[in-house]
Amino acid sequence: MIHVLTPEIYNRIAAGEVIDRPYSVVKELVENAVDAGAKSVTVEIEGGGKKLVRVTDDGAGISEEDLPRAYLPHATSKLEKAEDLFTVQTLGFRGEAIASIASVSRMKICSKTAGGEAHSLACEGGAVGKVLPEGGADGTVVTVEDLFYNTPARLKFLKSDGQEEGDVTAMMARFLMSRPEISFTYLTNGKVKYRSFGDGLESAIAAVYGADTLANCHKISADKHGIKVYGYIGSRNFYKPNRTYGSLFVNGRYVVNQTVGAAMTNAYSAYLMKRQYPFYVLFLDVPPEIVDVNVHPNKADVRFADNQIIYGSVYSVVSAVLDGNSRALEYLAENEKSGMGYGKPVSTFRKTENVPERPAPVMTYEEAKKELKFDVSPLAGHSPVSREFFAPNTMEVHAPAAKPAEDAFEENRKFLREREEKAKQEKLDPKDLVYKGELFRTYLIYEAGDCAYLIDQHAAHERLIYDRLRAKMEARAVVSQPMLMPYVLTVNAQEFSFLEKQFPVLREIGFDVEEFGGTSVKVSAVPADLMGMDLAAFFGEVLSSMESLRAIRLADLLKDKLASAACKAAVKGGEFLSEEEAKSLIERMDGDVGLKCPHGRPVAVRVKRTELEKLFKRIV
Repeated sequence: MIHVLTPEIYNRIAAGEVIDRPYSVVKELVENAVDAGAKSVTVEIEGGGKKLVRVTDDGAGISEEDLPRAYLPHATSKLEKAEDLFTVQTLGFRGEAIASIASVSRMKICSKTAGGEAHSLACEGGAVGKVLPEGGADGTVVTVEDLFYNTPARLKFLKSDGQEEGDVTAMMARFLMSRPEISFTYLTNGKVKYRSFGDGLESAIAAVYGADTLANCHKISADKHGIKVYGYIGSRNFYKPNRTYGSLFVNGRYVVNQTVGAAMTNAYSAYLMKRQYPFYVLFLDVPPEIVDVNVHPNKADVRFADNQIIYGSVYSVVSAVLDGNSRALEYLAENEKSGMGYGKPVSTFRKTENVPERPAPVMTYEEAKKELKFDVSPLAGHSPVSREFFAPNTMEVHAPAAKPAEDAFEENRKFLREREEKAKQEKLDPKDLVYKGELFRTYLIYEAGDCAYLIDQHAAHERLIYDRLRAKMEARAVVSQPMLMPYVLTVNAQEFSFLEKQFPVLREIGFDVEEFGGTSVKVSAVPADLMGMDLAAFFGEVLSSMESLRAIRLADLLKDKLASAACKAAVKGGEFLSEEEAKSLIERMDGDVGLKCPHGRPVAVRVKRTELEKLFKRIV
């Protein structure tokens, strides 16, 4: 039997596509405020947005008679006919957000138009109340409380308050940068996180990332094939530990797009090492008819009519600036061309002497579409290459036949048995080792049976110290050492929420770490055994794991730091050890001559008597 769902049910189902988390509530409401022409927007959240989201703007407002229609699904002031979908200029246009939010929360809209009276209308779980008179200034205040209170299954799958707050904060950072002409105030649990004054992109970037960021960026502005590419891109020596520092805005809308992402990655590929990512705040202004913004429920991505031209335009501009060739002068903003702006002065760019430069012909989008023959493969990680260079691949590759699971299991058991037997053979009783002297004040010589053992005193001591430090770390028997000057780490919102979740683990292993206002973290003490460690490098490793390893073990990430500490503390090659000291070292090794130092070098080398006799031609 087929049932026709009631509005109460299908609105809740539809809400899951548009409104999945608190950040999407904030996104939709702020987009409405921007579309209403607001010059000032205030966003407040509590409990990561689950308890409260309030957005206040000074935009055009909603009239008394339109208030009830605001809650209707597919009711919008931004579209009138189907053709309007191909020339969308506003951030919102489908009319789904308010109805979706209202169906899964307790919502209230209070609004006043210029010259009109303020009125409010509440809606609880999709049940709309009555329009009531209110007091208020021009604009709109939307309050959303108890998100998903009537859909407990969805509520159960939300993240912690801290993680949800981090995602809302990241979204607000993008709004500050995408609309630098608007004044934004963003508060979490009553504390101001971001505040901008609507005085330009540079000010907005400084508010989000700090003023120092601008000094490490190039300001670009270019027109390529009818597409405007502008914003700030990090210099080739300015990199970040994860992808969260890349922001793309297409026609003023923040999106995550694979084509542009591949262009940026490939442009920086010659300058960034593994696990390093570029910084950019990049804007693309494209004709509305060549971009489809209606391909994702949250409008989180867009589809371009021709990915090849988009890729080629972004790649050519960014790579030219990073490479520092003469073409870069066309793409740098005026203040950088004069050497007075942020980024590299013009004098450092390479120029060919005495060769007159001819400006490149300016193509329209349609002309470029006919001219360019890029073969774009965003996932392949290659620069654009002409299709003429490719030939059909006729080579057949045959994969080896898979072994039965039982055989593979038996092979694993055999390998483990052999490794265990080998370890037993390589372990000797220290009493059987007879000290015979040293070589070059680096290698200790021992004899046992018909074998001689050369022990690297530094590698051996380093391994013993490393094992001791690791045992203390794993047993949580660590001692914290206060720092003379606290180390302050400033990160973005998503990184902060990730680090905040790791605070208990960091404290267990000896760090004194706490929030230090906004999205900054203060480290006041470190494990005593690791005093002097490179904190910037350590936290860089932690943050580089953020995307793929949400449940990382920080103790594992300390391995390199422990190895470095052990290396510094161990006896060095060239230092003299007395016979008693050498004997003590071998006893602490417990005869384990199969050890390796923390960096993978062998501690001991065994030379059989027969091998020596072959060298001296005693035997053949």
